[in-house]
Amino acid sequence: MQHRFVRIDCSEAADLHDLFAEAFGLPDLYGHNWDAWIDCMSHLDEPDAGLSSIHVEKGGIVTIHLSQAETLKRNQPNLLAALCESAAFVNWRRVEAGFTPILCLSFAS
Repeated sequence: MQHRFVRIDCSEAADLHDLFAEAFGLPDLYGHNWDAWIDCMSHLDEPDAGLSSIHVEKGGIVTIHLSQAETLKRNQPNLLAALCESAAFVNWRRVEAGFTPILCLSFAS
């Protein structure tokens, strides 16, 4: 099984969606909202979808490592909760469609 590791530095005051757009190479049409994020993350094993420059093979896992996650938790707890819920929704939607989960979240202080 293929595994990709993508680090997101949460210590910056930057918009989390901007950080994801840069780290994942999301397309210009990316809407910088959770619905758009869910759509892009749901297709990380479909390079032809053109929704990210990060890909894994079918059955692969992408780990999103949030460095300085404690800063995000302290300063923007609702944003961290939205990220966790959105990642869970991506995996749920894929399982409901007969595919394997694709996202894993990792946190570091």
